[in-house]
Amino acid sequence: MNLFRRKTVTELQTEAETDQRLHRSLGALNLTMLGVGAIIGTGIFTLTGIVAATNAGPAVVLSFILAGIASIFAALCYSEFASLVPLAGSAYTYGYATLGEFIAWIIGWDLILEYAVGAVTVAIGWSGYVVSFLHDIGWDVPAVWSAARGTQVLLADGTSVTAIFNLPAVVIIAVVTTLLVVGIKESANFNNGIVFVKLAVILLFIFGAASSIHPANWHPFIPPNTGVREHFGWTGVVSGAGTVFFAYIGFDAVSTAAQEARNPKRDMPIGIIGSLLICTVLYILVSAIATGVMPYQKLADPAPIALVANYAHMGWMARVIKLGAIAGLSSVILVMLLGQSRVLWSMSRDGLLPPVISRIHPKFRTPWITSIVTGVAVAFFSAILPIADAANLVSIGTLLAFVIVSIGILVLRVREPNLPRHFKTPMVWLVAPLGAASALYLMYYLPWTTWVRLVVWFLIGLVGYFGYGYAHSHHGQSKSGVPSRPGALK
Repeated sequence: MNLFRRKTVTELQTEAETDQRLHRSLGALNLTMLGVGAIIGTGIFTLTGIVAATNAGPAVVLSFILAGIASIFAALCYSEFASLVPLAGSAYTYGYATLGEFIAWIIGWDLILEYAVGAVTVAIGWSGYVVSFLHDIGWDVPAVWSAARGTQVLLADGTSVTAIFNLPAVVIIAVVTTLLVVGIKESANFNNGIVFVKLAVILLFIFGAASSIHPANWHPFIPPNTGVREHFGWTGVVSGAGTVFFAYIGFDAVSTAAQEARNPKRDMPIGIIGSLLICTVLYILVSAIATGVMPYQKLADPAPIALVANYAHMGWMARVIKLGAIAGLSSVILVMLLGQSRVLWSMSRDGLLPPVISRIHPKFRTPWITSIVTGVAVAFFSAILPIADAANLVSIGTLLAFVIVSIGILVLRVREPNLPRHFKTPMVWLVAPLGAASALYLMYYLPWTTWVRLVVWFLIGLVGYFGYGYAHSHHGQSKSGVPSRPGALK
């Protein structure tokens, strides 16, 4: 059994040049906005307060910096791969070119978990903000249709009802899925608009709340550890970095759109690195201001930024922030569903999943079946499930992808050192090992229950690979002299 059969970079480049079924319509600005759209969302509007209150205190700033450093190492490696192999599939495709099919399957299966659980989590958060905003303007969504099935929702009169399903979460998934089916350009334009809205809201908050900072709230900057690894002290800061890492997923999703970029060799590195740098600066500023305006112990709130705005006597800002959060979470959902559908499409194109998944819509030139299946699955779980610890599960999946990409870039430098590289990872023998090491370091500090869930997911994936993928692999069939299934790429 040849588990580590590889596609060469030359084969992948030829595939990228000849397979023009997806519409190449995205420029550098579109790609950067896709990254910003995915990165700025739950992290800045929710996780900032939770990590400050339960893990790091004012040193949540350091948590964001640590997560950002780990991300920039990986982003440089992603940029070299994306400019070298401009295909959909992200780390799955890069793993196929360097570490072999079995590792590629593992990382593809991992990315499915990352994007699906991430989209479910964000859709539920989007629902909460929408219900709250509509309540503010006098329109209440019936409680039975606003939360996960079985959830007890407290009403204003003190009574409670049992929710049936989360209707707003289903609505946003349906809207985003429709956009993704209709076209990548339309999806990107929609994303650009809402990214500008949420950037404006964040800048308003930064400039409006900065004058209310009380430096005394930053002392002690790193609160003493309580005796539990995750609660304050340096271990709390690192554990918080593992959690807020959820906030940085997004730049890797940019690489899934490589096959829809007009000039991927130039624009993919701009989109990946540019979006990460913009968002890292904003995260540091917002977390510093939030912990400076009010004591970190009070930030354990589902909408901490709106809470800080009220505390800074910016009452008018609360509704604006909720609108920004709704816009921000909408774009996160869009990019996560985009990434999910492209990874599945790539795996199907290679024969590791059934061929029906890789069909392209004749008019819209999008992987429409994959988009619809993904949307239906995410909508279903968003409607009925309260997702506990989902941020950690998404973080560990992303970190694992970073480890494999960082190792893969070194393998490729050794195996094919003379490839013409339009973007080269600087100081690769330092940056790539630091990328892998920092990702592993953050993974170590995530709760052990997260590791258990990851292992269970991989065991399910192994059944899928050995039950279907290995025998149907187009690459495996071509290497063994067996022709690929006719029409598999149609």
